[in-house]
Amino acid sequence: MFDQITDKFDSVFRNLRGLGKITDRNINDTTREVRRVLLDADVNFRVARDFINRVQERAQGAKVTKSVKPGQQFIKIIHDEMIQLLGGSAQELELTQSPSVILMAGLQGSGKTTSTAKLGHLLKKQGKKVLLVAADVYRPAAIDQLKKMGEVANLPVYDEGTGNPIKICKNAISHAKANNIDVVILDTAGRLHIDGEMMIEIQAIAEDSSPEEVLFVADGMTGQDAVNSAKIFNEALSLSGVILTKMDGDARGGAAVSIREVTGKPIKFIGVSEKIDGLQLFDPKRIADRILGFGDVVSLVEKAQTLVDEKDAEVLRKKMMKNTFDLEDFRNQMHQLKKMGSMKQLMGMMPGVNRKMLKGMNLDDKQMDWTEAIINSMTLDERSNPKIINGSRRMRISKGSGRPVHEINALIKQFAEMQKMMKKFGNMKSPKFPGMGSFVGIN
Repeated sequence: MFDQITDKFDSVFRNLRGLGKITDRNINDTTREVRRVLLDADVNFRVARDFINRVQERAQGAKVTKSVKPGQQFIKIIHDEMIQLLGGSAQELELTQSPSVILMAGLQGSGKTTSTAKLGHLLKKQGKKVLLVAADVYRPAAIDQLKKMGEVANLPVYDEGTGNPIKICKNAISHAKANNIDVVILDTAGRLHIDGEMMIEIQAIAEDSSPEEVLFVADGMTGQDAVNSAKIFNEALSLSGVILTKMDGDARGGAAVSIREVTGKPIKFIGVSEKIDGLQLFDPKRIADRILGFGDVVSLVEKAQTLVDEKDAEVLRKKMMKNTFDLEDFRNQMHQLKKMGSMKQLMGMMPGVNRKMLKGMNLDDKQMDWTEAIINSMTLDERSNPKIINGSRRMRISKGSGRPVHEINALIKQFAEMQKMMKKFGNMKSPKFPGMGSFVGIN
């Protein structure tokens, strides 16, 4: 996410960190580079211009400040202005009615139906009863797609086949009232392009259903096309927010940076994976951190918290204190790590790890599978005490896992080193894994 723009900001910041003082010349030089970075990332040119003007104005006023290193001070100005550009703070959904109605709008192919199910899944996790409504009666298989996504999310889907979408939405809301549903999400029809007929229909649905939230779903990979579409939809519907999808792909970041400024509407969620839980609340500070290469430790911690059982963590902590952590425990930790995402994604959330550094690392997720295969080919005694693994056992493990003997040797050696290091971390409050990178493909 944001790889291209992050790389370029990293180059700008490397030059800034060495500044001895802030002058008119380096203000102009730096802002010229930042403008180029933004335009290359497909940021709207007016947005880029206004952003640069604000940075210049603040930098001029900061020239006399001596409490912070000049370069760091300049970086902080850019960081603060980026947060404001992205919206300042996270914007939650405003759902006060019973049932609350959310209308999903967007162009065909933007990920609207998938986002409908993801949003329903997110609200369900918050304790709400959610009903998905199949109101896209024109796109082939749209109803079936929503039903399948509903099954994955374990959410009910209301549909009447290919009937009148306005009546379908009205009947669905009545059904929700009768069944004490908290939230109704209307998956309306998308089109290949913006046309008057579509706008009239969706305006009629909005007028009849009185939604509290009207969310425009935009493909984050389309850059300024997404911004322009959001602007047109906002003029027709008065949007309450935007969902940017496909942000886990090769998006340049222009849509995320521009859309709030151009439409005046907040980005409320971003799609970060194709999985049902791949929808995140859009937090401007976290996104600014990631765009500018500062990492996203908060998201990393939150991912871990959703996957790690506190009781299991406490058992593991005690094992580490007693130095009884074995390969069976290590394999279980790899399972948890794999659920959090790819190694590239996880490393990208770490502060100070830029794309060039990631290229220099051997981030092969297959290595985790290979390591797991090796451990699976061991007996329980071998996992708990690798010292007993002699030459013949190594040959057997190699045949069972399909991995060469030298990989078994490397794993045993690295694990022995890891156990030595564990002794130094016996008083940790929470389990961490020094040296774990060697096992999962970071060399």
